[in-house]
Amino acid sequence: MSKRVILLLPIALFAVLVGAFLWGLAPDRDPSQVPSAMVDKPAPDFDLPSVTGLDIPGLKTGDLTGEVILVNFFASWCVPCRVEHPVFMDLAARGDVKLVAINYRDEPADAVAWLAELGNPYSRIGADLDARTGIDWGVSGVPETYVIDSSGRIRYQHIGPMLPRHYEETIRPMIEDLRQ
Repeated sequence: MSKRVILLLPIALFAVLVGAFLWGLAPDRDPSQVPSAMVDKPAPDFDLPSVTGLDIPGLKTGDLTGEVILVNFFASWCVPCRVEHPVFMDLAARGDVKLVAINYRDEPADAVAWLAELGNPYSRIGADLDARTGIDWGVSGVPETYVIDSSGRIRYQHIGPMLPRHYEETIRPMIEDLRQ
């Protein structure tokens, strides 16, 4: 009997792994909807210098209070960041919400060139060269965008590129609610 159990154990384990894999691939699962432990908590304490070569200030925790703000983690080497960038340029042109950014694990010269090419929608950009701030925020990769309320609390985390529909359907209504 024990030999039978030993032989069936790997098969049962394999079946469980296949089931978990198929569950993860279900069409109703959205990988950008990963729950964040940081939502409803104050933004982590940080103080980042500006990106060398940019003539705008760096970013620190104290800059994230007083109004609703979007914090975008981006990098010049990030292809999805390039995809979402026109959305942020449009938001900056419309003045819908204050945009700040954290340049994540990026060479300053590359970030400067990237922003010179695509435009700079951000009022402040902090340089997170060693990714310590990203780790504190719970960033799993770039791009990630956070909605911060006027008291400096993280209210929402968007993983992946911000597309117009994400902003209009989720972020914009949230910003309007937080402003009331």
